[in-house]
Amino acid sequence: MTQTQPPQETSALPENPSPPPRTSPESAVPASPGPSMGRLVGVDLARALAVFGMYVVHIAPPLSATSGVASWIRYIADGHSSVLFATLAGFSLMLIAGRREPKTGLAGRQAKARIAIRAVVLLVLGTVLAMEYGGVIILGFYGIYFLLALPLVRLSAKTLAIIAAAFALVTPQLAFALTSLLTPSVQNGINAYDPLTRLSEVGVLDLLLTGFYPALTWMSFVIAGMALGRLDLSSGTVQKRLAALGASLTAAAYGMSLLLAGSGALRSMAEDGSSSSGSGSMPLDSASMPSGGGSFPDMPASTLLTAGPHSGTTFDIIGSVGVAILVIVGATVAMDRLPRLRRLATPVIAVGTMSLTAYVGHFLAQSALSVPAGTGTQHSWVPLIMFVLGATVFAAIWSRFFRRGPLEYLLNAATKPAKRIR
Repeated sequence: MTQTQPPQETSALPENPSPPPRTSPESAVPASPGPSMGRLVGVDLARALAVFGMYVVHIAPPLSATSGVASWIRYIADGHSSVLFATLAGFSLMLIAGRREPKTGLAGRQAKARIAIRAVVLLVLGTVLAMEYGGVIILGFYGIYFLLALPLVRLSAKTLAIIAAAFALVTPQLAFALTSLLTPSVQNGINAYDPLTRLSEVGVLDLLLTGFYPALTWMSFVIAGMALGRLDLSSGTVQKRLAALGASLTAAAYGMSLLLAGSGALRSMAEDGSSSSGSGSMPLDSASMPSGGGSFPDMPASTLLTAGPHSGTTFDIIGSVGVAILVIVGATVAMDRLPRLRRLATPVIAVGTMSLTAYVGHFLAQSALSVPAGTGTQHSWVPLIMFVLGATVFAAIWSRFFRRGPLEYLLNAATKPAKRIR
């Protein structure tokens, strides 16, 4: 992100303020002591990588149809791209609620109101899109994450990190226990009184427990991102510690899972070549998971020892958080220390400043252009390359004339009434 004024409040995936036209990254300076603007540029780059990772999952060939480097790209995108989105969502909540110090008094109430309004807007938008594309849409889940995060926005980085760790250790086992009690008759009884289920296939039960991105287990990512948001990512010491933490979490989680569950512990269900969801026209990286992307119906307890993408286990959560930290810190360091790379990456960074537009836009474009999804019949990477280039060119041109992406502008406008709160 490139701008000459202090960073505004953001909420990613939904929104990050895009730069004023014709301003180079090198000209960005903080208006007051605190984190450097390079931090926000790095976060925008991480958002863009998350967007492109979702493109890979939804448009590229399935893992079974790839080999070599392509297989690694496809495997890494499975699960990790959406986890990175959720972690960045938590980070951006802190940009609304106060970066290093939480807002209090009137400013604090306004910040909470803005978050709540955005949550409702995202829940509505996610429900509308789910009516067409099924449970693959993550926006409704974002709305629930934001609402659940409201009581936590004034906590310190240390406290948030402890809560995130506790969630990672406890919630997968809790989800396993709860889903074992959810017989079809119980689910049908709950869904019968759920208005969201009547509108789309994603109801309250899906949003909280049985959906592709259930809040019960996915709040670990959001809260971890909130903890990151309290830190000064421009500090070299913080960067080194976070890099070490991310590497340790990744190695420990995946290593322990392999040790306890065997060679198939990290296996992606996309290897089956069936990454389309049973409902809706778009595929999902976790759609072929027997667990439905985070819950554990009719699965043995030994599943809790695995760490495959979207398995929703403790090992999966810890390892995925580690990967997300490494991506965010790596992008931040690269943008801070490699000005030439930052100039070259400006069009990609622009995608990160309007990630909501890029995310929703690729679904609409995929339908309008009848682009085949990343299913067993998709063997070409050309559609993916075209979508990535198209999003990059659009974002680069749009950001030259407007400060926000189209949907980011509308989302920001929807929160303005919150400023009148006393």
